[in-house]
Amino acid sequence: MWSQVYDPFNNVWLSTLAAAIPVVVMLAALAFFHIKAHIAATMGLVSALVVAIWGFTMPADTAVAAALYGAAYGLFPIGWIILNVIFLYQLTDRKGQFKILRESIASISGDRRLQLLLIAFSFGAFFEGAGGFGTPVAVTGAMLIGLGFAPLAASGLSLIANTAPVAYGALGTPILALAAVTGLDMLDLSAMVGRQLPIFSLIVPFWLVCAFCGWRGMLAIWPAVLVAGASFAIPQYLISNFHGPWLVDVGAAISSMICLTLFLKVWSPKVIMTSASGKSGDAADAEPARGHQVFTPSEVFRAWTPWLILSVIVLIWGVPEWKKMLDSVSLVKFEWSHLHMLVQKMPPVAAVPKIEEAVFKLNWLSATGTGIFIASVISALLMGYKVREMFAVYWDTVKLLKYSLMTIAAMLALGYATRYSGVDSTLGLAFANTGVFYPFFGTLLGWLGVALTGSDTASNVLFGGLQKTSAEQLGLNPVLMAAANSSGGVMGKMIDAQSIVVASTATKWYGHEGDILRYVFFHSIALAALVGILVSLQAYVPPFTHMVK
Repeated sequence: MWSQVYDPFNNVWLSTLAAAIPVVVMLAALAFFHIKAHIAATMGLVSALVVAIWGFTMPADTAVAAALYGAAYGLFPIGWIILNVIFLYQLTDRKGQFKILRESIASISGDRRLQLLLIAFSFGAFFEGAGGFGTPVAVTGAMLIGLGFAPLAASGLSLIANTAPVAYGALGTPILALAAVTGLDMLDLSAMVGRQLPIFSLIVPFWLVCAFCGWRGMLAIWPAVLVAGASFAIPQYLISNFHGPWLVDVGAAISSMICLTLFLKVWSPKVIMTSASGKSGDAADAEPARGHQVFTPSEVFRAWTPWLILSVIVLIWGVPEWKKMLDSVSLVKFEWSHLHMLVQKMPPVAAVPKIEEAVFKLNWLSATGTGIFIASVISALLMGYKVREMFAVYWDTVKLLKYSLMTIAAMLALGYATRYSGVDSTLGLAFANTGVFYPFFGTLLGWLGVALTGSDTASNVLFGGLQKTSAEQLGLNPVLMAAANSSGGVMGKMIDAQSIVVASTATKWYGHEGDILRYVFFHSIALAALVGILVSLQAYVPPFTHMVK
């Protein structure tokens, strides 16, 4: 048994700097030295192992086992999701169905800004609510690149859009996990997050369009942006406060898609922006609407059928009862050798010493990626593919994604190495020692957790207990700070390495992960800071304090 040490150098500053090394190495390699993602991730992993073993005294075999455990999780279930989403995209693209789908969206509006709202924000939120784990970025990135968006815009904007829904992703999984690790009431946590994020569900669509085409370009379509945001934010608040966390995103996303589509039937901007560059909102980038190819309703329905099948199956696969039933006949568990029950989390990160489990769950049937694979096979058969042709497309997809899968495995290996070594907890404790400013920095701790782990659920598991303990010590509402961990975390989703790799893969922009990171980093930290300011107001300043009760 090895107990985690959070100040191995008996100097808080020195220990925190050492803990930051793996993150700095990986991000610097990606963003500043333009090193390929799988190499940058490997560099970060190696530095994490060095820091864990020689800096934080973790046994070498345990550190390596933690990294291998993370790599396995990176390949399954995360890599499994990406592989099958891109497989479906390849199937539809080769049959020309994706072109028809693209034109059907253009028929709703040929304006790039409105297409962005429909796909990246509203449609993406549905996939986040139903499946999560990279599915929305993979789907919307592929759709935007198919519509002619520039690769950087398609990647970065898909990441920015996939923020406000994340706390309720995968049918409320982050909130359920947060309740489990903190012992706080699940419905209270759901309601508190639902008093924070709807404000940002209004802000994010405006922010998204501004990021694409500038302030002037956004003002030209502000009524549509308001409809998309408000029709998402209001159901998000109502469902989270009066029902629970399970169907928040699904209900809000369907509301947003329907309301925006109906609104565009009666309203359109004066000038249609057809430029996909999104460099500015000036008139020079705007053109009159062009005609688009007309398809029959049956052709449009066939083109949408694979994605409708995907939506239905992903939603079914996210239902807890369905998952439980599938797991009862297929789940295989492995206690990870040299790691399971061999690491002990210590106070103040845990209220009492807690032995960490390391059980790899091969839920091959209930995994979201399996649902996507089934949807892809059904769609392929409906499109007229033969079994041999499906195998050929799948093999091409594997070859296409080989470096992306390597990168994801290395990224998750890094994350698990820092988690089990206590390196990320050292960073968390640095945030927790900020006194009266803790509501702001505690929110940024959630942001850091998602940036490191790639998951709001993982961040809540990692720092939820710390948030509760710190809040109680400082006389703050523990529900507020636990919720802030999740709400702040959603803004870290756009810069976590896993999401960036998913985006570069979906848009076929391999090797440009550093460009994507630079594109979204300011948006991520700025939005996280705004969440921190809101939480600080809720902690100290009336009438915002009434939102906490």
